[in-house]
Amino acid sequence: MRKFVTFAVLGGSAAFACAQGGAQGSVQGSVITHGLSAFSVVDPGAGQRACAGSCATGLGGAGPESRTEVQRHAQAGNTEAIFAAESGVRVETGRGDRHERLHERLYGRQAFVGLAGEFGALTIGRQYNLQYLALTDVGDPFKGGMAGNAGNLIGGGRRADNSVQYYGPLRRGISAGASYAFKDQVDTSPAGRAWGMTVGLEAGALTVRAAHQNLNAVRVQLNSKTSNDTVARNSILAANLRLGWGTAYAAYSMSRGWAASPLFNPDNPYGAGLARTPSSSSRDGLFGLAMPLGQGTTLLASYITKDDRDLANQDATQVAFGASHAVSRRTDFYAAYSRIENRNGAAYTVGNGGARGNGNSALNLGMRHAF
Repeated sequence: MRKFVTFAVLGGSAAFACAQGGAQGSVQGSVITHGLSAFSVVDPGAGQRACAGSCATGLGGAGPESRTEVQRHAQAGNTEAIFAAESGVRVETGRGDRHERLHERLYGRQAFVGLAGEFGALTIGRQYNLQYLALTDVGDPFKGGMAGNAGNLIGGGRRADNSVQYYGPLRRGISAGASYAFKDQVDTSPAGRAWGMTVGLEAGALTVRAAHQNLNAVRVQLNSKTSNDTVARNSILAANLRLGWGTAYAAYSMSRGWAASPLFNPDNPYGAGLARTPSSSSRDGLFGLAMPLGQGTTLLASYITKDDRDLANQDATQVAFGASHAVSRRTDFYAAYSRIENRNGAAYTVGNGGARGNGNSALNLGMRHAF
Protein backbone atom coordinates (compact mmCIF):
# COMPACT_ATOMS: atom_id res chain seq x y z
CA MET A 1 0.00 0.00 0.00
CA ARG A 2 2.80 2.43 0.87
CA LYS A 3 3.95 2.66 -2.77
CA PHE A 4 0.55 3.86 -3.90
CA VAL A 5 0.14 6.26 -0.98
CA THR A 6 3.42 7.84 -2.02
CA PHE A 7 2.26 8.02 -5.66
CA ALA A 8 -0.85 9.89 -4.61
CA VAL A 9 0.46 12.15 -1.89
CA LEU A 10 3.53 13.27 -3.79
CA GLY A 11 1.96 12.94 -7.21
CA GLY A 12 5.00 10.97 -8.32
CA SER A 13 7.02 14.10 -7.54
CA ALA A 14 10.55 14.10 -8.93
CA ALA A 15 11.96 15.88 -5.88
CA PHE A 16 15.43 14.65 -4.99
CA ALA A 17 14.89 15.18 -1.27
CA CYS A 18 11.87 15.56 0.94
CA ALA A 19 11.14 15.27 4.61
CA GLN A 20 8.05 15.49 6.67
CA GLY A 21 7.27 16.00 10.29
CA GLY A 22 4.31 16.91 12.38
CA ALA A 23 1.99 15.60 15.00
CA GLN A 24 0.06 12.40 15.00
CA GLY A 25 -2.60 11.23 17.37
CA SER A 26 -5.23 8.57 17.74
CA VAL A 27 -8.78 8.31 18.96
CA GLN A 28 -8.98 5.91 21.92
CA GLY A 29 -10.95 2.77 21.20
CA SER A 30 -10.89 3.35 17.44
CA VAL A 31 -8.76 2.17 14.53
CA ILE A 32 -8.89 5.67 13.04
CA THR A 33 -5.67 7.68 13.23
CA HIS A 34 -5.04 11.23 12.09
CA GLY A 35 -1.94 13.02 10.98
CA LEU A 36 -0.96 16.50 9.80
CA SER A 37 2.40 17.28 8.26
CA ALA A 38 4.03 20.11 6.38
CA PHE A 39 7.33 20.20 4.53
CA SER A 40 9.28 22.50 2.27
CA VAL A 41 11.99 21.96 -0.30
CA VAL A 42 14.19 25.06 -0.54
CA ASP A 43 16.41 25.27 -3.61
CA PRO A 44 17.88 28.74 -4.24
CA GLY A 45 20.05 27.53 -7.13
CA ALA A 46 22.90 29.70 -5.92
CA GLY A 47 24.75 29.74 -9.23
CA GLN A 48 22.38 29.37 -12.14
CA ARG A 49 23.90 30.62 -15.39
CA ALA A 50 21.82 30.67 -18.59
CA CYS A 51 23.17 31.54 -22.02
CA ALA A 52 21.52 32.57 -25.29
CA GLY A 53 24.23 34.39 -27.17
CA SER A 54 25.15 36.19 -23.95
CA CYS A 55 25.10 34.72 -20.44
CA ALA A 56 23.26 35.81 -17.32
CA THR A 57 23.91 34.60 -13.78
CA GLY A 58 21.37 34.66 -11.00
CA LEU A 59 19.42 32.77 -8.40
CA GLY A 60 16.76 30.30 -9.37
CA GLY A 61 15.89 26.86 -8.06
CA ALA A 62 17.21 24.13 -10.31
CA GLY A 63 15.49 21.21 -8.64
CA PRO A 64 11.94 20.17 -9.42
CA GLU A 65 10.93 23.37 -7.67
CA SER A 66 11.20 25.15 -4.34
CA ARG A 67 7.84 24.63 -2.75
CA THR A 68 5.86 24.27 0.40
CA GLU A 69 3.41 21.44 0.85
CA VAL A 70 0.82 20.61 3.46
CA GLN A 71 -0.45 17.06 3.75
CA ARG A 72 -3.17 15.55 5.87
CA HIS A 73 -4.18 11.95 6.22
CA ALA A 74 -6.70 9.99 8.25
CA GLN A 75 -6.48 6.22 8.39
CA ALA A 76 -9.27 3.72 8.98
CA GLY A 77 -8.10 0.15 8.71
CA ASN A 78 -6.14 -0.27 5.47
CA THR A 79 -7.53 2.88 3.82
CA GLU A 80 -6.13 6.39 4.15
CA ALA A 81 -7.80 9.69 3.32
CA ILE A 82 -5.12 12.00 1.90
CA PHE A 83 -4.80 15.68 1.04
CA ALA A 84 -1.94 17.66 -0.49
CA ALA A 85 -1.43 21.30 -1.45
CA GLU A 86 1.80 22.55 -3.07
CA SER A 87 2.76 26.15 -3.67
CA GLY A 88 5.86 27.16 -5.68
CA VAL A 89 8.13 29.79 -4.12
CA ARG A 90 10.84 31.84 -5.84
CA VAL A 91 13.50 31.77 -3.12
CA GLU A 92 15.48 34.66 -4.62
CA THR A 93 12.54 37.08 -4.29
CA GLY A 94 10.13 35.40 -1.89
CA ARG A 95 7.37 35.62 -4.49
CA GLY A 96 5.22 32.84 -5.89
CA ASP A 97 5.92 31.36 -9.29
CA ARG A 98 4.96 33.49 -12.28
CA HIS A 99 2.18 31.25 -13.60
CA GLU A 100 0.70 31.06 -10.09
CA ARG A 101 0.59 34.87 -9.88
CA LEU A 102 -0.90 35.17 -13.38
CA HIS A 103 -3.70 32.78 -12.54
CA GLU A 104 -4.02 33.86 -8.89
CA ARG A 105 -3.32 30.31 -7.76
CA LEU A 106 -2.60 29.84 -4.08
CA TYR A 107 -1.45 26.25 -4.71
CA GLY A 108 -0.28 26.21 -8.31
CA ARG A 109 1.73 22.98 -8.12
CA GLN A 110 -0.71 20.36 -6.89
CA ALA A 111 -3.88 20.53 -4.82
CA PHE A 112 -5.89 17.35 -4.40
CA VAL A 113 -7.74 15.05 -2.02
CA GLY A 114 -8.16 11.30 -2.24
CA LEU A 115 -8.18 7.81 -0.80
CA ALA A 116 -5.31 5.29 -0.80
CA GLY A 117 -5.11 1.68 0.26
CA GLU A 118 -4.49 -1.86 -0.94
CA PHE A 119 -6.65 -1.05 -3.97
CA GLY A 120 -4.30 1.76 -5.05
CA ALA A 121 -4.90 5.50 -4.92
CA LEU A 122 -7.83 7.62 -6.12
CA THR A 123 -7.29 11.40 -6.13
CA ILE A 124 -9.27 14.45 -7.26
CA GLY A 125 -7.97 17.97 -7.99
CA ARG A 126 -4.99 19.60 -9.71
CA GLN A 127 -2.23 17.04 -10.16
CA TYR A 128 0.53 15.75 -12.43
CA ASN A 129 -0.69 13.97 -15.55
CA LEU A 130 0.22 10.34 -16.18
CA GLN A 131 2.52 10.98 -19.14
CA TYR A 132 4.65 13.41 -17.12
CA LEU A 133 4.83 10.96 -14.20
CA ALA A 134 6.03 8.16 -16.48
CA LEU A 135 8.76 10.41 -17.90
CA THR A 136 10.08 11.77 -14.58
CA ASP A 137 9.56 8.73 -12.36
CA VAL A 138 10.86 6.09 -14.76
CA GLY A 139 12.69 7.52 -17.79
CA ASP A 140 14.59 10.64 -16.65
CA PRO A 141 17.78 10.27 -14.56
CA PHE A 142 17.43 13.94 -13.54
CA LYS A 143 13.87 13.25 -12.28
CA GLY A 144 12.49 16.43 -13.81
CA GLY A 145 14.99 18.70 -12.08
CA MET A 146 18.13 20.71 -12.77
CA ALA A 147 19.29 21.75 -16.23
CA GLY A 148 19.05 18.17 -17.46
CA ASN A 149 15.27 18.11 -17.08
CA ALA A 150 13.88 15.88 -19.86
CA GLY A 151 10.80 18.10 -20.07
CA ASN A 152 12.88 20.67 -21.95
CA LEU A 153 12.29 18.64 -25.12
CA ILE A 154 9.80 15.87 -24.32
CA GLY A 155 6.07 16.19 -23.70
CA GLY A 156 3.73 19.09 -23.18
CA GLY A 157 1.95 20.15 -20.00
CA ARG A 158 2.72 18.70 -16.59
CA ARG A 159 -0.49 19.15 -14.62
CA ALA A 160 -4.23 18.95 -15.18
CA ASP A 161 -6.95 20.88 -13.37
CA ASN A 162 -10.28 19.36 -12.31
CA SER A 163 -8.87 15.85 -12.73
CA VAL A 164 -9.80 12.48 -11.29
CA GLN A 165 -6.92 10.01 -11.25
CA TYR A 166 -6.53 6.38 -10.23
CA TYR A 167 -3.36 4.31 -9.98
CA GLY A 168 -3.15 0.84 -8.47
CA PRO A 169 -1.98 -2.78 -8.72
CA LEU A 170 -3.49 -5.29 -11.14
CA ARG A 171 -1.42 -8.32 -10.21
CA ARG A 172 2.08 -9.04 -8.91
CA GLY A 173 4.51 -6.61 -10.56
CA ILE A 174 1.89 -5.02 -12.84
CA SER A 175 0.10 -1.74 -12.13
CA ALA A 176 -2.19 0.55 -14.12
CA GLY A 177 -3.91 3.89 -13.90
CA ALA A 178 -6.33 6.23 -15.63
CA SER A 179 -7.28 9.89 -15.38
CA TYR A 180 -9.95 12.27 -16.63
CA ALA A 181 -9.96 16.07 -16.39
CA PHE A 182 -13.16 18.09 -16.75
CA LYS A 183 -13.20 21.46 -18.48
CA ASP A 184 -14.00 24.41 -16.25
CA GLN A 185 -15.61 26.72 -18.84
CA VAL A 186 -19.37 26.60 -19.20
CA ASP A 187 -19.47 26.68 -23.01
CA THR A 188 -19.38 24.36 -26.00
CA SER A 189 -15.58 24.39 -26.31
CA PRO A 190 -13.81 21.17 -25.24
CA ALA A 191 -10.74 23.17 -24.10
CA GLY A 192 -9.41 21.87 -20.80
CA ARG A 193 -10.87 18.40 -21.14
CA ALA A 194 -8.24 15.65 -20.88
CA TRP A 195 -7.87 11.95 -20.34
CA GLY A 196 -4.94 9.61 -19.78
CA MET A 197 -3.99 6.03 -19.09
CA THR A 198 -0.87 4.18 -17.97
CA VAL A 199 0.41 0.68 -17.30
CA GLY A 200 3.62 -0.34 -15.55
CA LEU A 201 5.73 -3.42 -14.95
CA GLU A 202 8.32 -4.11 -12.25
CA ALA A 203 10.32 -7.29 -12.75
CA GLY A 204 13.40 -7.51 -10.57
CA ALA A 205 15.87 -4.80 -11.64
CA LEU A 206 13.70 -3.69 -14.59
CA THR A 207 10.97 -1.03 -14.42
CA VAL A 208 8.86 -0.21 -17.48
CA ARG A 209 5.93 2.17 -17.80
CA ALA A 210 3.81 3.26 -20.77
CA ALA A 211 1.45 6.23 -20.66
CA HIS A 212 -0.75 8.30 -22.95
CA GLN A 213 -2.32 11.73 -22.38
CA ASN A 214 -4.95 13.55 -24.49
CA LEU A 215 -5.58 17.25 -23.85
CA ASN A 216 -7.96 19.64 -25.61
CA ALA A 217 -6.27 23.03 -25.74
CA VAL A 218 -7.31 26.58 -26.55
CA ARG A 219 -5.92 27.76 -29.90
CA VAL A 220 -4.15 31.08 -29.28
CA GLN A 221 -1.76 31.18 -32.25
CA LEU A 222 -4.15 31.89 -35.11
CA ASN A 223 -1.57 31.94 -37.92
CA SER A 224 0.28 28.73 -37.12
CA LYS A 225 2.13 27.34 -40.13
CA THR A 226 2.01 23.78 -38.83
CA SER A 227 -1.24 22.29 -37.61
CA ASN A 228 -4.83 23.22 -36.85
CA ASP A 229 -5.09 20.25 -34.48
CA THR A 230 -5.58 21.65 -30.97
CA VAL A 231 -5.74 18.22 -29.32
CA ALA A 232 -2.41 17.40 -27.69
CA ARG A 233 -1.61 13.68 -27.75
CA ASN A 234 1.51 12.65 -25.84
CA SER A 235 2.50 8.98 -25.63
CA ILE A 236 5.58 7.59 -23.91
CA LEU A 237 7.34 4.32 -23.17
CA ALA A 238 9.89 4.71 -20.37
CA ALA A 239 12.18 2.21 -18.67
CA ASN A 240 15.11 1.92 -16.31
CA LEU A 241 17.38 -1.00 -15.47
CA ARG A 242 19.23 -1.14 -12.15
CA LEU A 243 22.68 -2.61 -12.74
CA GLY A 244 25.55 -3.34 -10.39
CA TRP A 245 27.36 -0.12 -11.27
CA GLY A 246 24.34 2.17 -11.62
CA THR A 247 21.02 2.63 -13.39
CA ALA A 248 20.42 2.95 -17.15
CA TYR A 249 17.43 4.97 -18.38
CA ALA A 250 15.59 5.12 -21.71
CA ALA A 251 12.40 6.66 -23.08
CA TYR A 252 10.64 7.01 -26.43
CA SER A 253 7.85 9.54 -26.91
CA MET A 254 5.41 10.43 -29.67
CA SER A 255 3.85 13.91 -29.50
CA ARG A 256 1.10 15.06 -31.84
CA GLY A 257 -1.12 18.14 -31.95
CA TRP A 258 -0.39 21.85 -31.72
CA ALA A 259 -0.30 21.94 -27.90
CA ALA A 260 1.81 18.77 -27.50
CA SER A 261 5.18 20.58 -27.49
CA PRO A 262 7.14 21.93 -24.48
CA LEU A 263 6.99 25.35 -26.21
CA PHE A 264 3.27 25.39 -25.45
CA ASN A 265 2.69 26.26 -21.78
CA PRO A 266 -0.91 25.46 -20.76
CA ASP A 267 -0.41 27.41 -17.53
CA ASN A 268 0.26 30.56 -19.59
CA PRO A 269 -0.93 29.87 -23.16
CA TYR A 270 -1.11 33.52 -24.22
CA GLY A 271 2.53 34.10 -23.32
CA ALA A 272 3.43 30.92 -25.18
CA GLY A 273 1.63 32.24 -28.25
CA LEU A 274 4.39 34.84 -28.63
CA ALA A 275 7.08 32.16 -28.86
CA ARG A 276 8.28 30.34 -31.96
CA THR A 277 5.89 27.95 -33.63
CA PRO A 278 5.91 24.72 -31.59
CA SER A 279 6.16 21.32 -33.18
CA SER A 280 2.86 19.58 -33.81
CA SER A 281 4.40 16.16 -34.54
CA SER A 282 7.62 14.74 -33.15
CA ARG A 283 9.35 11.56 -32.08
CA ASP A 284 11.62 11.95 -29.08
CA GLY A 285 14.24 9.59 -27.64
CA LEU A 286 16.18 9.65 -24.35
CA PHE A 287 19.14 7.69 -23.03
CA GLY A 288 20.55 8.34 -19.57
CA LEU A 289 22.69 7.06 -16.71
CA ALA A 290 22.83 7.50 -12.94
CA MET A 291 26.03 6.15 -11.38
CA PRO A 292 26.76 6.22 -7.63
CA LEU A 293 30.31 7.11 -6.66
CA GLY A 294 31.04 6.44 -3.03
CA GLN A 295 28.68 7.35 -0.22
CA GLY A 296 26.13 10.03 -1.07
CA THR A 297 27.53 11.02 -4.50
CA THR A 298 25.77 10.28 -7.79
CA LEU A 299 26.80 11.19 -11.34
CA LEU A 300 24.03 11.87 -13.91
CA ALA A 301 24.02 12.08 -17.69
CA SER A 302 21.42 12.09 -20.46
CA TYR A 303 21.09 12.57 -24.20
CA ILE A 304 17.76 13.55 -25.78
CA THR A 305 16.89 13.91 -29.44
CA LYS A 306 13.73 15.52 -30.85
CA ASP A 307 12.81 14.52 -34.40
CA ASP A 308 10.32 17.11 -35.68
CA ARG A 309 7.99 15.60 -38.30
CA ASP A 310 6.54 18.95 -39.43
CA LEU A 311 7.57 20.51 -42.77
CA ALA A 312 9.74 23.02 -40.89
CA ASN A 313 11.84 20.08 -39.58
CA GLN A 314 12.83 21.96 -36.40
CA ASP A 315 14.86 19.24 -34.72
CA ALA A 316 16.75 19.61 -31.45
CA THR A 317 19.13 17.63 -29.23
CA GLN A 318 20.02 18.04 -25.56
CA VAL A 319 23.14 16.82 -23.75
CA ALA A 320 23.23 17.05 -19.96
CA PHE A 321 25.69 16.15 -17.19
CA GLY A 322 25.23 16.51 -13.46
CA ALA A 323 26.17 15.35 -9.99
CA SER A 324 24.60 15.43 -6.56
CA HIS A 325 26.13 14.84 -3.15
CA ALA A 326 23.91 14.17 -0.14
CA VAL A 327 25.39 15.33 3.15
CA SER A 328 22.34 14.15 5.08
CA ARG A 329 18.90 12.70 4.48
CA ARG A 330 17.56 16.23 4.01
CA THR A 331 20.39 18.21 2.42
CA ASP A 332 22.32 17.78 -0.81
CA PHE A 333 24.59 19.81 -3.09
CA TYR A 334 24.28 19.58 -6.86
CA ALA A 335 25.81 20.74 -10.13
CA ALA A 336 24.48 20.29 -13.65
CA TYR A 337 25.15 21.54 -17.16
CA SER A 338 22.92 21.14 -20.19
CA ARG A 339 23.01 22.41 -23.76
CA ILE A 340 20.37 22.25 -26.48
CA GLU A 341 21.29 22.39 -30.17
CA ASN A 342 18.33 23.85 -32.10
CA ARG A 343 18.05 23.36 -35.86
CA ASN A 344 16.10 25.17 -38.57
CA GLY A 345 14.79 27.87 -36.26
CA ALA A 346 13.70 25.70 -33.34
CA ALA A 347 13.54 27.63 -30.06
CA TYR A 348 13.74 25.10 -27.23
CA THR A 349 15.38 26.37 -24.05
CA VAL A 350 17.14 24.80 -21.06
CA GLY A 351 14.86 25.15 -18.07
CA ASN A 352 14.39 23.19 -14.88
CA GLY A 353 11.53 22.09 -12.66
CA GLY A 354 10.71 25.65 -11.59
CA ALA A 355 11.29 27.69 -14.77
CA ARG A 356 11.16 27.33 -18.56
CA GLY A 357 14.59 28.90 -19.07
CA ASN A 358 15.69 31.63 -21.48
CA GLY A 359 18.69 30.21 -23.31
CA ASN A 360 19.98 27.11 -25.06
CA SER A 361 22.45 26.24 -22.30
CA ALA A 362 22.57 26.51 -18.52
CA LEU A 363 24.84 25.71 -15.59
CA ASN A 364 23.34 24.95 -12.18
CA LEU A 365 25.23 25.05 -8.88
CA GLY A 366 23.31 24.92 -5.65
CA MET A 367 22.06 23.29 -2.51
CA ARG A 368 18.68 21.80 -1.62
CA HIS A 369 17.29 21.43 1.88
CA ALA A 370 14.07 19.71 2.87
CA PHE A 371 12.48 20.34 6.24
